[in-house]
Amino acid sequence: MQNSLNNNIIDNYCDSIWVEKGLSKNTISSYSSDLKQLEKWLANKEIDIQSCSEIDLNLYLAEKIDQGILASSINRILSSIKGFFNWLVHTNTIKLNPSELIESPKVGRKLPVNISEQDVEKILNAPNCKTVQGKRDKTILELLYATGLRISELTNLKLNQVDITRGIIKVMGKGGKERIIPVGEIALVWLKSYIDLTRSQLVINDDNLFVFLSNKGRQISRKVCWSLIVEYSTKSLENKVISPHSLRHAFATHLLNHGADLRSVQMLLGHSSLSTTQIYTHVAKERLIKFHTKYHPRG
Repeated sequence: MQNSLNNNIIDNYCDSIWVEKGLSKNTISSYSSDLKQLEKWLANKEIDIQSCSEIDLNLYLAEKIDQGILASSINRILSSIKGFFNWLVHTNTIKLNPSELIESPKVGRKLPVNISEQDVEKILNAPNCKTVQGKRDKTILELLYATGLRISELTNLKLNQVDITRGIIKVMGKGGKERIIPVGEIALVWLKSYIDLTRSQLVINDDNLFVFLSNKGRQISRKVCWSLIVEYSTKSLENKVISPHSLRHAFATHLLNHGADLRSVQMLLGHSSLSTTQIYTHVAKERLIKFHTKYHPRG
């Protein structure tokens, strides 16, 4: 009964925009098909289309991405969804548009240089850990790879955002959104050692609460972090230009390689929309192909 009612609402919406915008019948048919597929997906999860959330819509789009739907098609689907929910708000059917903050996928967006797990190991082992600077740099590299932090999130990290006992850090990402990230065991050991023993050798002003400090005792800068990553990667790898963001991408890629799902990676990276995480879809596909080849009797 509810399914039929929602389909009638979708039909009313399509009739409305056909008259108002003068769209072709094929375009209206595509909109109707997109919305009714969404309605069916939500109904299977016992969610009413008029009360669904941004998370529900992101999960729906994630399934489409995992099915190999092209970014251009995802954009059309999202356009249909946004138009429909804008109309529901305009007609006072709902108060808030759950699709308002969902970003469109970037068509043709490419991954940066791929770094293998072996390459990452070489970079992580490059600092001279017999020196104070080397121990700091080693901790920075381990933490970046273990958490997928943006460079700005790392340089702005303060002591009160680190919980060694629970093995987590709290960071403020883009748009002032806070997220909690687990820190891997190895990175946690280095982070604890740095905070307990090494950082005190860099501190000049006790009021400075930033975790990572420069050789002059100030908050470490993005430029310094960039330089040290380039330095260590150049020393460790041949013919590869590595940026600080490359470790963030390696973090996400290697998680997917070992079985993580896109939604989890999205949350850890702090992406507001799964469409941003879509650039890693090919990794998930490759993993599925290898899994099929290895385990299927006719793979």
